[in-house]
Amino acid sequence: MSEQGDQVPGYRMIRMAALQDAPAAALADVEAWQARTTHPDVLGGGGPVFGVAEELEAGGWRIVSLFSGSYPQGARDSMAMTFRERARSAEDAGDRETQREWLRNAERLDWEALDELTVLGRRFRIVRGDQFIRMGPTGPEPPRPSDPDPAKAGHGHEYRGRTKGFVIDPFTPTGMSEGILRMELLSLVHAPGSAPDGVRRDALHALETHPGGVLLPAEFTAAELSDGHWAPTQLTNASPQGSRDTLTTYLRVMAPVMEELDEETRAEYGRLADRMDAERCDELVIDGCRTRIVRVERLVRVGPDGPEGPRPSDPDPELPTAVQEKRLREEGVFDEYRVLNEEETEQRRLADEQSKEFLRLFEEQRRRRDEAEGA
Repeated sequence: MSEQGDQVPGYRMIRMAALQDAPAAALADVEAWQARTTHPDVLGGGGPVFGVAEELEAGGWRIVSLFSGSYPQGARDSMAMTFRERARSAEDAGDRETQREWLRNAERLDWEALDELTVLGRRFRIVRGDQFIRMGPTGPEPPRPSDPDPAKAGHGHEYRGRTKGFVIDPFTPTGMSEGILRMELLSLVHAPGSAPDGVRRDALHALETHPGGVLLPAEFTAAELSDGHWAPTQLTNASPQGSRDTLTTYLRVMAPVMEELDEETRAEYGRLADRMDAERCDELVIDGCRTRIVRVERLVRVGPDGPEGPRPSDPDPELPTAVQEKRLREEGVFDEYRVLNEEETEQRRLADEQSKEFLRLFEEQRRRRDEAEGA
């Protein structure tokens, strides 16, 4: 589908195709269409996320890292890690020259905030994605039956997800429902007064520079209803079970220590976590507040030169790793002989006590799940 048929560039086209030969994909498309009725409103979902993509000779860009960091610097660090992994592969193959080239560029990223590099003829880019959720009368959309959710309780981290290795290519055919959603999302921009001027200006500029787009595989988070508004309480996970596990770890491990819960509340939180493990449910009421596992859509905008990178208005507070380390050393943070004052000594003691309690509760949670699986 396009506005001008075959005269429109490939990056602006949305190719829709029948999915009869792929039953799982066809079911997912039906569920996506039903979601337009049950959760008709599409809202921004917590700011942009960033990942690393490599341009392919055959067309498109393949994602080579996780795609969940809230700041570009996290993706730059992932790019440096990717280069070091390839340097190790070159070393194993006995190719010292190639190894040195990968390492040279990894070290550049340690010192410079670069959003694109070409190494050995291969182009890598920090890629930006916008997050969205569908909202209905009862709140944000939960996971759909067709969303992959293979892991058992406590093993959500074992599912690596579908994002790494995904190819950003607008020319790839999609189902009718996804195609329509892409058109809707590509036209969205902040209303006047709803965002800082720079954010709105960059969004309007992106409509011109990156008018096409691709939906990444959905991810999941937990959101809490408070004062009439739903707000995310964790980073996204690759599967619903990953988000459930993050929530149960909070209930059993993090909250008791960080919130200094009394024994009665600890026991109640433990019962809620046990229920989520046993039922694989997607909603709990915690301290009178509804908390739900929520489905998150992610859109990468695409232009004539590929996927969109970070925008000038995107928060980017983190420094490259070597620059950050240098600054900390200059401030004396890494000076092992520096004498701590009384306040710092007390803070360190409390942190050590918290760490010990975290470890004890983590071990208790692991032992409980091992026993449950062995029963």
